[in-house]
Amino acid sequence: MSRGQAAADPLVERAVGAFDVDAVRADFPQLARHINGHPLIYFDSANTAQKPQVVIDAVSGYYAEHCANVARAVHTLGAEATERYEGCRKRLARWLNAASPEEIVLTSGTTHAINLVAHSFLAPRLKAGDVIVLTMMEHHANIVPWQLVAERSGAQIRVLPITAAGELDLTALDAALDDKVRLLALTHVSNVLGTINPIAEIARVARAKGIPVLIDGSQALPHLLPVDVQALGVDFYALTGHKLFAPTGTGCLWARRQWLDEMPPWIGGGEMIDTVSFSGTTFNRPPYRFEAGTPNIAGFIGLAAALDWLDTLDRDQLRVHEDALGEHLAQVLQQVPGLRLLGTARERVPVFSFVIDGAHAHDLATLIDAEGIAVRSGHHCAHPLMKALGVPATARVSLAFYNTHAEIDAFATALGRARKMLG
Repeated sequence: MSRGQAAADPLVERAVGAFDVDAVRADFPQLARHINGHPLIYFDSANTAQKPQVVIDAVSGYYAEHCANVARAVHTLGAEATERYEGCRKRLARWLNAASPEEIVLTSGTTHAINLVAHSFLAPRLKAGDVIVLTMMEHHANIVPWQLVAERSGAQIRVLPITAAGELDLTALDAALDDKVRLLALTHVSNVLGTINPIAEIARVARAKGIPVLIDGSQALPHLLPVDVQALGVDFYALTGHKLFAPTGTGCLWARRQWLDEMPPWIGGGEMIDTVSFSGTTFNRPPYRFEAGTPNIAGFIGLAAALDWLDTLDRDQLRVHEDALGEHLAQVLQQVPGLRLLGTARERVPVFSFVIDGAHAHDLATLIDAEGIAVRSGHHCAHPLMKALGVPATARVSLAFYNTHAEIDAFATALGRARKMLG
């Protein structure tokens, strides 16, 4: 892959070849911690990823050396802050293969990005009887915003089902996308099932019917899946920074420029304006008309640093490593008596949710945490999916490329002990 940086940059000194997980782990200070007297095993990256030292340094460096507001001052510090902040927009555009950085709206995360589309793009177009199509595997952030605008307009929500394997039932797609549909919104990767959805295939069907498509990309980018928004053929792509090894409170919305030009502002304030008077206001051009107020400057500088750091990794070797981890973890889980794995999709990332007979997910997570292993338990912000699966909650193990086979083996031992303690 192209590393996207000059050879003189120290970030690109990393050797190319077999994936060196030990070298990668050394970049993450928190992975050296001990929890409850045990080395930390962090299996909750789908919730939020750990941050490499270069990201931490970039954030502290902004506050120590370049702290100023952006796009509001002509002094040196203001120029430095603005250059670094806008640099993140350019890096995101390159990562997503956007036609221009001006197609990138910087947001506080995926939730903010989806709400922006719901209220600025879709709400003005909705009327009673219109339909928004979602899927059964959506996160609440890709359900609730659409419900809010649907309730106000009299529109309806239609839901694509999933198969027993946890894949979208694409046989239902064509019939679901009738002439009443005004938007199709779905996740690229399920945060519960790990399923990778065939976005380009789905988008082709929707595009042939003139239906805009929004993608929740929160769980896709952290696994460095190829995300080329132009090749995918979608209209909106939302992502969050904190799952992408960057600070919380960062993310973006990519949108086709034709839609951004038509969308009115959603939040008013400083920077999103052209002129203001008490008789009326004219607004800035996209994407700035959607970025009211002082942003999370340090966070976006950290996100730019995360993207630069990720560019030093060999993506092919990373995927081989992650796939091997996923296969190992699947084998371990399948050997646990009474364990039911939820979702067995053919195309997936190493995110696994499961239940064990007679054991509540929270109890499992608590006992495992006593051995220094962090897993998520609960409904994972996916109530409708939990109901469809017939479970109130699951335990979830979500891996990243900084995890190891040895950690999976330690988890298997701890899970076995927890299961015995719970009877």
